[in-house]
Amino acid sequence: MLRRGPWPWRARLLPTPGAHGRAPPRPPALQVLCVKVCGSLKFYQSDLYSTLVPSDEITINYKHGLPLITLTLPSRKERCQFVVKPMLSTVGSFLQDLRNEDKGIRTAAIFTADGTEIAASTLMEILLMNDFKLVIDKITYDVQCPKKENLSSEQTAEMENMKSLVYRLFTALHLEEFQKKREHHLLEKIDHLKGQLQPLEQMKARIEARSEAKISGLLWAGLAMLFVQGGAMAWLTWWVYSWDIMEPVTYFITFANSMVFFAYFIVTRQDYTYSAVKSRQFLHFFHKRSKQQHFDVVQYNKLKDDLAKATKALRHVRRSVYLRMQVEELDEKK
Repeated sequence: MLRRGPWPWRARLLPTPGAHGRAPPRPPALQVLCVKVCGSLKFYQSDLYSTLVPSDEITINYKHGLPLITLTLPSRKERCQFVVKPMLSTVGSFLQDLRNEDKGIRTAAIFTADGTEIAASTLMEILLMNDFKLVIDKITYDVQCPKKENLSSEQTAEMENMKSLVYRLFTALHLEEFQKKREHHLLEKIDHLKGQLQPLEQMKARIEARSEAKISGLLWAGLAMLFVQGGAMAWLTWWVYSWDIMEPVTYFITFANSMVFFAYFIVTRQDYTYSAVKSRQFLHFFHKRSKQQHFDVVQYNKLKDDLAKATKALRHVRRSVYLRMQVEELDEKK
């Protein structure tokens, strides 16, 4: 047994029975080491259990030509290996696989060594060329990528040809599936954009109607002013004064109108035409009314541009599908 004291772990061998007395000699018995823990058990947990724990470092190894990323999952505290396909996987897909494996991860991002965030669309092949930092829930891991051997020019050209061949084969085998997914994604995007545009379109229609009404009233007011001016000039010419007196007056009125038109060109850099004046005044009334009703013109224009791009991309995808079907029908006829 052990004695209590400053060395609670100091072992003592139990004595073995001797050969004296009448007992016949026996072969030496096994010596047993007995250990007794003195004091509180919580101070000796590190000695009772193995101190070998998984490392938190992130390692990258190559197995069968594919990168193998090994790291410790933050929530489960387990080492996990991720096989990466450099030419197909992206940074975003790798981070998504990491979140799918450990549901406790809230945020994950990858940065370069100097702190610049790497886009999610970057290929893993580009990422593994240099060292980087993996940030998981505000914990930064420095990842060192193993250096590849420099290939010769012939090997590099052969590798590029192989990559091009693999890409063409992948495209040919998955083109139809990709086009269907693309079409479905574009249809969902168009429906979402139309849903966002619907209330804006209704508000825009009301503002345009009010602005058009004001423009129409302004044009009729201008026509009425011209009638009044012509009637006043006729009355002053034939009933009040003579033509000899009114002729210089009409000249100065015409000259004043020319000055007004020239001033309009200097200010707006546009010719004074009735259609241009109407469009300019309509926009003035429209934007003024939009601010009063809190209509976001910038957001409306952005949504319209996105809708036009999505519609154009959808037409392009459907046209490609139609042309491919036509080629298949021709091949079947042959």
